[in-house]
Amino acid sequence: MDLLLRQAWLIDGSGEPGRAAEVAVTGDRISAIGSPGELTPGPRTQVIDLDGQASDPAEAKAQGLDEPVTLHPVVNPERCIGTGNCVSVCPEGDVLILRDGQAHTIAPGRCIGHGLCERSCPVEAIQLVFGSDKRGVDLPRVKQNFETNVPGLYIVGELGGMGLIRNAFEQGRQCIEGIVAERARKANGKMLDLVVVGCGPAGLSASLHALERGLTFRTFEREDIGGSVRHFPRKKLVMTQPVKLPGYGKLDATEIRKEALMDVWSDVVRQSGLTVATGEAVEQITRRDGGFVVRTGKGSYETHRVVLAIGRRGRPRRLEVPGEDLPKVSYALLEPEAFRGDRILVVGGGNSAVEAALALSEQVGNEVTLSYRRDRLTRLKPENHRRVTAALDAGRVRALWSTTVREILQDAVRYADAAGGVHELPNDYVMIFAGGELPTAFLKACGIAVDTKFGTR
Repeated sequence: MDLLLRQAWLIDGSGEPGRAAEVAVTGDRISAIGSPGELTPGPRTQVIDLDGQASDPAEAKAQGLDEPVTLHPVVNPERCIGTGNCVSVCPEGDVLILRDGQAHTIAPGRCIGHGLCERSCPVEAIQLVFGSDKRGVDLPRVKQNFETNVPGLYIVGELGGMGLIRNAFEQGRQCIEGIVAERARKANGKMLDLVVVGCGPAGLSASLHALERGLTFRTFEREDIGGSVRHFPRKKLVMTQPVKLPGYGKLDATEIRKEALMDVWSDVVRQSGLTVATGEAVEQITRRDGGFVVRTGKGSYETHRVVLAIGRRGRPRRLEVPGEDLPKVSYALLEPEAFRGDRILVVGGGNSAVEAALALSEQVGNEVTLSYRRDRLTRLKPENHRRVTAALDAGRVRALWSTTVREILQDAVRYADAAGGVHELPNDYVMIFAGGELPTAFLKACGIAVDTKFGTR
């Protein structure tokens, strides 16, 4: 039987730490050699390997994960006592490591804001922050109760920087509970108590809790129930945690695919009796008589309060090149199965672009090319990095590194390489995943201030 010796921190099932000079791993049994510290290792002990972790920061930097995209943990070294709880609870892998008896953030680009690390620290040595001193993140100004600088106007979910479904549901609940507690402020009984804008996870949660608490309200969704989640690639795995939904019960799936989640949400709406005005976009929100007038493409509604749950991507970021308005161009992939035997160019280098390219490469006869302005892919989820590397090596996806699209034609795409040379690629479809633009103009028209966060909460 193989015997492996290595330096390690040992964390038992209760999260209690101990340190061994060396541990011996024999099959699934772990035993300490030398000084075992406070912990007696056993068959259920978790090993957090310290050997070779010096190379992890270099790997994170090589993958572009050393710079955060948005929310990420920062460790206060003056408080950290090295329990290792934060490392063991993180669902995303090596965001944090234990080194020299303390936690260190090495791959903040992998963090998506679960917040388990912050909650698991017994000495409050970790805080989740937005942006860094090098990279700012634009966020609307929101108080702890989710109210913006405009009294009566609230923001929940992704627009406020919290993108996880579980977080969005919880924010929707907390926001409505706060509004109910302040309901005595209402003076005009002819107004609605509330208008909810958006019916993704945060908007759905706010609407369900408003219904449960007997508020008079309307919910508007410019597309359909599910919001931005509907634009995830077909069958993309959506990670969530159990949530309790008023009028429906507990949704206890911890892993659920997009299609199943959309079915569940539609079922929730039916069972709860919730009414959602789908296909009705909110165009303007203005102050009037201590409340608001919400104007949509179909009418105007007076309300005391408004909850914005519209997501961060007000609209997809365009390339602004000739031919971008052709019918062959899209900014989302909903049905990969609709493409077979097609020549497809995917533009972008983030997780959405990679997931789309992989999904399209799995369909019969497709020729999938990935165009990215940099010379390598960075800030990918570990599984996406592994899968796209395998697809590139196998030739299922072709990469055009350091390229930019110059023009989109009916049956081709013109692109420039790093040296400025222009090339033409035969093409049937173009899918652009260049990110989304914060709906800054809409927010400012509502009077909401937008701040740039440089490593602050």
